[in-house]
Amino acid sequence: MNFEYSSKVKELQARLTAFMGEHVYPAEKLFAEQMDAARSAGNPWQPAPVMEMLKEKARAAGLWNLFLPAHESKDGLTNLEYAPLCEIMGRSAIGAEPFNCSAPDTGNMETLLRYGSEAQQQAWLTPLLEGKIRSGFAMTEPAVASSDATNIEARIERDGSHYVINARKWWTSGANDPRCKILIFMGKTDPEGADRHRRQSMVLVPLDTPGVTVLRHLPVFGYDDAPHGHAEVLFENVRVPVDNVLLGEGRGFEIAQGRLGPGRIHHCMRLIGRAERALEAMCRRTTKRTAFGRAIADQGVTRERIANARILIDQARFLVLHAAWKMDTVGNKAARKEIAMIKVAAPNMACQVIDWAIQAHGGAGVSDDFGLARAYANARTIRLADGPDEVHRNAIAKMELAAYL
Repeated sequence: MNFEYSSKVKELQARLTAFMGEHVYPAEKLFAEQMDAARSAGNPWQPAPVMEMLKEKARAAGLWNLFLPAHESKDGLTNLEYAPLCEIMGRSAIGAEPFNCSAPDTGNMETLLRYGSEAQQQAWLTPLLEGKIRSGFAMTEPAVASSDATNIEARIERDGSHYVINARKWWTSGANDPRCKILIFMGKTDPEGADRHRRQSMVLVPLDTPGVTVLRHLPVFGYDDAPHGHAEVLFENVRVPVDNVLLGEGRGFEIAQGRLGPGRIHHCMRLIGRAERALEAMCRRTTKRTAFGRAIADQGVTRERIANARILIDQARFLVLHAAWKMDTVGNKAARKEIAMIKVAAPNMACQVIDWAIQAHGGAGVSDDFGLARAYANARTIRLADGPDEVHRNAIAKMELAAYL
């Protein structure tokens, strides 16, 4: 593969970097203040005005829906082209949404692009692409080990021209947000089917459907992640038209694999950006602080950590670029080992680099003043999101062993 970015990508990198510097980084403090004000007023689940302003500016600048894949849009990008752009967005906790490139919307939009009917796309994809609404993905359940998706107990039962849905889901990101209007829901339409990977289906469930109840928000290491948030959601005799099924009954696993591949690599791209910013913060902090008569940056342990951080970040970046290139050239299925590898490597790398940055900041590192604690919470969460490390390591080992069995 060629590691040189194309002129198209370089131009987008420059524009995106300039936009982040001019608009996004300066807005971080105001975003936090607006969300704190909303919490103090008793309702953090409302969009921050500054975010809506950033979205308008990004759209006007032509930096909108950059995640769209090349095979789905004439202006779309390949995974390899999008990777360095997603990394730039990932440098900020609020960096993806201004460009309509945040999870879970990107994965849901790609799912609707690839598997949705014309009517489904018109009803839900169009307003998502326009940034008028947001969405959620309802898959994980509290009652079972959802790392094995065949354990899912959610029921989708046919009743004439409707499906009746009963389930309890959690970690449905975005369901607390008033802009969230649609959920992609995974459950079993054929619980006794001979093929355990054909028992599941995905259906579209509007959040305002009778019987859908958001029970509570779920904090992550104490952070509410408002206004986006993560929710536990109850589905009691929820009725949706049969036309709301995606692709067809029994195709849920097929869709999940198609959806989660790009989603996993996007998470990894963003984490590289966040780790880069943590390393920059560590270098700045340690060159300006002294301890025991010399700059902290001159301490041997600090230099070792800075060097190792650079090595780990670049290793992860090259792994991600290779996985992106392979997804582009041979497809997501053939690249499943590379996707699994980065899904393990990138979050673990980010956790380590951010941890070193926290240590270099001393007590300030665990405060909210520098964003490192929140960054660590996010990176640690990604070791579970879209499949835990253990599942991916197991899959990697099986593919390696296949040649010897």
